[in-house]
Amino acid sequence: MAVQKRTSKNVLLDTALKNFYAAAEEMGLDDGLVEVMSRSERAICVSIPVPMDDGSVKVFEGYRVQHSTVLGPAKGGLRFHPEVNLEECEALASLMTWKCSLAGIPYGGGKGGIAVEPLELSPRERETMTRTFAARIAPVIGDWTDVPAPDVNTGGPEMVWIMDTISKLRGKLEPGVVTGKPISVWGSKGRNAATGLGVATCILELLKVLNEPVKGATVIVQGFGNVGTFCAKYMTDAGAKVVGISDITGGYYCADGIDIAAAMKHVAAHPKRILEGYTQPGLQKMDGEAILQQEALVLSPCALEGAINAKNADGIKAKYIVEGANGPITPEADVILDKKGILVVPDFLANSGGVIGSYFEWVQDLAGFFWTEEEYNNRLVPIMKDNFARVWDYAQKNNKKMRRAAFLVAIKRVADALQMKGFFL
Repeated sequence: MAVQKRTSKNVLLDTALKNFYAAAEEMGLDDGLVEVMSRSERAICVSIPVPMDDGSVKVFEGYRVQHSTVLGPAKGGLRFHPEVNLEECEALASLMTWKCSLAGIPYGGGKGGIAVEPLELSPRERETMTRTFAARIAPVIGDWTDVPAPDVNTGGPEMVWIMDTISKLRGKLEPGVVTGKPISVWGSKGRNAATGLGVATCILELLKVLNEPVKGATVIVQGFGNVGTFCAKYMTDAGAKVVGISDITGGYYCADGIDIAAAMKHVAAHPKRILEGYTQPGLQKMDGEAILQQEALVLSPCALEGAINAKNADGIKAKYIVEGANGPITPEADVILDKKGILVVPDFLANSGGVIGSYFEWVQDLAGFFWTEEEYNNRLVPIMKDNFARVWDYAQKNNKKMRRAAFLVAIKRVADALQMKGFFL
């Protein structure tokens, strides 16, 4: 009997389902496996009452979705954003399943969040909301069941509140229930740089397999936040020439190379931690989108989703793109880039250093033994190299684009485990 394919009015979930069904059909997956893997194991909605500072009470909606725990505890972020909804969380949870599978770490996929505009909350309201949410999802999270992490508009403080709430509810310290904690509170050295280091590692491995010299290779990094900053730093350290960077204040281009150390120092000293006002000889400032269409060997979009789309894809001049952000290239742009002969290394391979880094933090929490930053990086880089090689080799052997190859490799690992374990989950 043919599988009855699910559809959704939510664009993100519908796209995720279409991509999965297309890959499953290409792989010839058993109908039963397709039925199981196209659905989440658990999805919960909770109400979160919060006494506001003005004396009123507001009730926020919260969600947690566990798409798969076939390979291990569900893993994925918690975001605070007005547009958070159940279907978005389901789509993102499924993408985390494939990302963790491809990374070769013992995690499944999860995602969650609260529908809220966090900027409208006072610090006390934010903490109360976070702790109440943690208490409401406490029955389904834990260091061996579901391990949340930071995402949009969340970070170290929220993870500490969740860890503390769960620990007090259970009467024992449970530092492994979340990752992304500050170093001083069971966090991990090296975690902040992990995603950027992973992206840079993929760029370097791509140049190696294509016999492109690293020294002097020109690179543009869109976005100078946590991911982009460290990607640019590690590429500079490797001998490449970063000719373009950008943030919300615009794009900055210098054909002779940007002094990344100086740019990082400028941002750290700026009250708003932005590039505005940064100068060096030969530097040109331009529109933030224009930086994408400057001359470079490699472009790494490390900012927002959909940055490269049908409107600007034809103007891309880079020879290779390595995705640092989640979904920075739209499906329409993918088609245009393919016709232009631009090779793309997909996001859930290139930016998986973040979730691998979260895995490292979790391992250290469970052991109660912490590594140096050097030990952390020395474990991360070989994993990223191995993952890149596995996808590259599969793509070359089967004549696939890297995005499709990464997806097929990830799905196969989950399917194989599901076949061995059966459907009693």
